[in-house]
Amino acid sequence: MFTKNKPRRRGRPSGPSEKSARTRAELYRTAIELFAKTGYEATTLRAIAARAKVSPALVYRYFPSKRALVLALYDELSAAYAERTQALPAGRWRERFLVALRASLDVLGPHRSTLVALVPALVGGDESLFAPATAFSRERVERAFVAAVEGADDAPGPALAAALGRVLYLVHLALILWWLLDRSPGQRATRGLVALTERALPPLALVLKLPLVRNLVVDFDASAREALQGR
Repeated sequence: MFTKNKPRRRGRPSGPSEKSARTRAELYRTAIELFAKTGYEATTLRAIAARAKVSPALVYRYFPSKRALVLALYDELSAAYAERTQALPAGRWRERFLVALRASLDVLGPHRSTLVALVPALVGGDESLFAPATAFSRERVERAFVAAVEGADDAPGPALAAALGRVLYLVHLALILWWLLDRSPGQRATRGLVALTERALPPLALVLKLPLVRNLVVDFDASAREALQGR
């Protein structure tokens, strides 16, 4: 007598369990808080384990190095920024750039203490904003600035639009670094610099109609990409 094969039970879906995800999130949160409190260099994986009251082996399981934690932070912030700037308002490129710039400051604002502690890592080493390992985060944010120009009502030709977007992304990075180093009350000096940048954009839009200036933007973009990314 033949019997039908019983259907196989479905096991747990592949991938991290809910408990594993919670553990990882808690360790990540602890590390970020410790970076802000004691600084990047002084924070060790053992210190993170001690603060989280777990074994160092558990921390190593989820984050094999401090670099992995920094990359996770970049990933989180760049993903939040990409979602925030997915639909920029219609308008001229300079108006859309300012929206993209202010969105970056809004997304980074709650994490300023941690980012201040990470300034040495941001500008040098394998965790820097221009290191190969951080390309995924950098390009996410850069795309928003390129889209701000390419999708504008007054967008220039494709080659110039992409170059201008990347140059504006570098302007944005300079402003973010200024913000991180700004010791004025409530970062008042940063607000002043953003306002000054806003005032400078209309004259820039006018001179950008000159072939010489257009060529300068394209050439500067090419030089910057070669210097910072080896392209």
